[in-house]
Order: sequence, then C-alpha cells, then structure tokens
Amino acid sequence: MKTYIAQRLAIAVLTLLGMSIVIFALLRLAPGDIVDILFSTAGYVSPAEKQALMKELGIDRPYWAQYLDWLRQIVTGDLGKSYRYDLPAWPIIRPLLPVTLELAALSMVFAILLGVPTGVVSAVRQDSPLDYVLRVVSLAGLSMPAFWLGMVIILGLVTWFRWIPPLTYVSPTESLKLHAVQFLLPALAVGYRSSALIMRITRSSLLEVLREDYIRTARAKGQSGPVVVWRHALKNAMLPVVTVIGIEFAFLIGGLVVTETVFNLPGVARFLVQAILWRDYPVVQNLVMFIAIVVILSNLLVDMLYGVLDPRVRYGS
Repeated sequence: MKTYIAQRLAIAVLTLLGMSIVIFALLRLAPGDIVDILFSTAGYVSPAEKQALMKELGIDRPYWAQYLDWLRQIVTGDLGKSYRYDLPAWPIIRPLLPVTLELAALSMVFAILLGVPTGVVSAVRQDSPLDYVLRVVSLAGLSMPAFWLGMVIILGLVTWFRWIPPLTYVSPTESLKLHAVQFLLPALAVGYRSSALIMRITRSSLLEVLREDYIRTARAKGQSGPVVVWRHALKNAMLPVVTVIGIEFAFLIGGLVVTETVFNLPGVARFLVQAILWRDYPVVQNLVMFIAIVVILSNLLVDMLYGVLDPRVRYGS
C-alpha cells in the first residue's frame, strides 16, 4: 500500500508539473495582458510608461524566466503578487477557498443522500411505475443547469413567500442560520443535478449485480430482500458510484462559476473568471493549480476506497 501511494504521489507531481506548463502557456497565448487592459481604458500613454509598468510586474522577462520564477514561488510557498490588487496572492485566495469547498461538499452530501437511495429503489422496482417516475426525475436533473434551477428557486421564494436569500455573503460567525440558508439553496440546486447522475449509475450498477449467482444463492438461503440488497449487492455495486462521486466533486470545485454568481457567493470559481478577464497571472495560475490538486487527490482517494469496498482489490506492498 505504501509503495502504491508513493508511486501515485510521484505520478501526481509529474502531472502537476505538466499542468503547470499548460496553464502557463495558455495564459500567455491569450491576447493581451493586464498592462494592455489598463492602458486601453486610460487612453494614450507613452511607451516608456508602459514598459516601466511591464518591468515592475516582471512580465517583460522571457517566458522561461517567468515560469521558473513561478515554480520557485510554489516550492517556497510564496504565491506571488496579484497584478490587479497589488497585494500578495495568498491573502486574496485564502478566504475564497472555504466558500467553494463548503458549497461543493454540501452539494455532494445532498447528491449522495438523494442519488444512492433513489437509485437502489429504482433498481429493486425495475420497470414499475415508481421506477419510471424516478428515471424521469433523474433525466430532468441532468437536463436542467444548476444555475437555472437556482434562479427558479429564488424566483419561487420571492413570488410565493415574499422572501429572498441574503444578497451578500454571511459568514458562520456572523449568523449561522443565515449562513446555512445561504448555502442550502445553491447546494440543493447543484446537488440535484449531481444526484441525477449518481442515481442512474447506482441503478445500472445495482441491476448488474442483482443478476449475479451469489445474489440468487443468498435469496435461496432465505435471506430477506433488504438484507440482500443493502448488505450484499449494494457494496459491490458502489465501485462505479464512488468513481462518479469523486469525479463530480472535483468538477464542482471549478464548475460553480455561474452558481456562485447567481447566489452572490465569493468563491474560487467566480473569482477565477474575473482574474482571467484581468489577466491576473499569479492568481489564475495558483487557482487552477489548486483545482488540479483537488482533482488528483480526489482520484487517489477514490482508488483507496476501492480496496475498502472490494476486498478483491489489492495494491502493491
């Protein structure tokens, strides 16, 4: 196990190194930089002043020198300085991380609580009216974008209850109740979409397992239906479900842009788009690397869970 984890971590480091090259190159391939953006809004500025600002920001140096400097900053824990705010990048990014992580985690909790039980019920009641209803509900969840559902929820609250969620971010230290309500609605909107995917994967995987010989043997020995489904079948059917859950969580970290905008949450995804528009290289590079790290760690955790859920899975010692 230790050898396997070490190998995976080594591969992760190489993957992050490749990702850093791609991130760095794509940002520089985009037309314009923050100096061009600032000077285009200010009107005519002398080339000497433009060159002086580029030198101050360090973007007049060769690309390879800028890249090596960024790697050095990552290794030393110094994430550089934001071009837009003229402040260190880490104090700007740090308060955004808990918001997005909390929203993504809460969304996945709702997705699992809704998706897994409904998938089990749909598989057990295959081709029944309840099965068809649940499948239609899951198709609706896959068809409706989370941000659209979020706007519908807000409009419904305003129309029916004459109430609207807080328009500014409320920290849990200020009001835990308002904070919970503020995150509950977007988490439900995002979690519903993810639960639809989890439900369909759970249903198809469980149907395949329920046709296995050992399930028929367990039933022939007189074990009750719920025991067979929840204790024997579901555990073996969870491997693809766990994979989907890991992928969905990693996707949510960078895929909550519109949802955070609709509910006015100061999260990583929303801020990342603003940083890209301003060509704020230090902030964009570090935020995308953070998302890449979350994806890699999520995949590693999923692989570790395989061995827990299925004893047949063995890793090198």
